[in-house]
Amino acid sequence: MRIRHSSFDARQPRDQPEEPQDPSARYDRPSKSQLKREMTALQDLGEQLLKLPLAKLRDMPIPEKLFDAIELAQRIRDREGLRRQRQYIGRLMRDVDPAPLRDALSVDGAGHRAEVAAMHSAERWRERLLADDAVLAEFCSGYPQGGRELEKLEKLVTGARAEASSPQHGRSYRQLYRLLRDIILEASAPKPATHPADDTGDEARPDADDAEHA
Repeated sequence: MRIRHSSFDARQPRDQPEEPQDPSARYDRPSKSQLKREMTALQDLGEQLLKLPLAKLRDMPIPEKLFDAIELAQRIRDREGLRRQRQYIGRLMRDVDPAPLRDALSVDGAGHRAEVAAMHSAERWRERLLADDAVLAEFCSGYPQGGRELEKLEKLVTGARAEASSPQHGRSYRQLYRLLRDIILEASAPKPATHPADDTGDEARPDADDAEHA
């Protein structure tokens, strides 16, 4: 009796069905056109910084390396040398969070020092929060307003840490700065003056009938 062998080899694993993929996963990364717009915006921001006097740049939350590059560019008179230095500044801008710089450019007049101080403080707190979980309790202790935003702060810190491997800072990193800045500004805002309650009761007021007969 001839035994017919099946063409199926039991030793070979069956093809496993592919697991369904999350359709939103492919859209997590920004498009090329979006990246191009962001790069152009960063270059424009770098050009704005290049036109500022050094005295104003020193008051801004600007990295030391970028400040030195701008300072050198302002001293270069050779056209080709200036072009190369601008390209270098453009490369440095890729590693900079533009939000604090744009905030500083928009601030002028009254409250300038307070807002700039809040920007610097927000950046310092952000770096500390990303480095150590215990810092969040310290921040909320110093800024009670942070306690109301505790859940949001925790979420943004977690998201910003997850974005750390990205070549550019992500949304959570930028939103964390803005939230910290707003909390710090709210805490530093002058409190409205409170007037003591009027102690004059009904006894001090002339009776309506007495007033008519006066």
